[in-house]
Amino acid sequence: MFDIYTIIFLALAVFIFVRLRSVLGQRTGRERPPYDPYSARDAARDTVRPADNVVALPGRAADKQSPAAAEPVPPEERWKGVAQPGTALATGLDAILVDDASFDAQHFIAGARAAYEMIVNAYAEGDRGTLKNLLSREVYDGFEQVIREREGRGETVETKFVSIDATEITAAEMRGKIAQITVRFVSQLISATRDGTGNVIDGSPDKVTEVTDIWTFARDISSHDPNWKLVATETGQ
Repeated sequence: MFDIYTIIFLALAVFIFVRLRSVLGQRTGRERPPYDPYSARDAARDTVRPADNVVALPGRAADKQSPAAAEPVPPEERWKGVAQPGTALATGLDAILVDDASFDAQHFIAGARAAYEMIVNAYAEGDRGTLKNLLSREVYDGFEQVIREREGRGETVETKFVSIDATEITAAEMRGKIAQITVRFVSQLISATRDGTGNVIDGSPDKVTEVTDIWTFARDISSHDPNWKLVATETGQ
């Protein structure tokens, strides 16, 4: 027959067990890998928080196997569809892979394509918050100055993507611990600039124009920050 103290201790033990199980069995949300600002656009729309306003150039694939578990890829297959073996581009990508074993060129291209469209649209709309998260300080300052001057004149820009016909890596290198990748974009755009009264003063709201841009993205491989930033832009042929 149990006395009152035995009953109290049993009840206390059951209570502690239930509490431990409830705590240890819960997911706190901290198990999720860090948000990668260079994943594909659709994935970014699902994961980005309104305050983040960050996009997706995947330097790291969260669902890839660890380097130790992954099977070695033959050099002739490593950059298939991206760079020919033995070229300067392949050598540059190899150098990035040495410092970041999870780097995936195809994922990077998909993210660069998404970032390109977002940056062009944000520039047209004067969306400084989005631009600040995706551009280096120097590039942001240049973009912001043009936006400020445009706003001062009362002008607005309308931009619409018809298609992005090509996205290809043209150069890659390591500068110390900074990885740099240059991408060539060929897109079909409709773009028009209007003055304060709504009259078109540049471009056309109906005409499709082919645009070629060459952009360079960079990331500090030694940093825990997975963000790639746009560090240079130029118009291509």
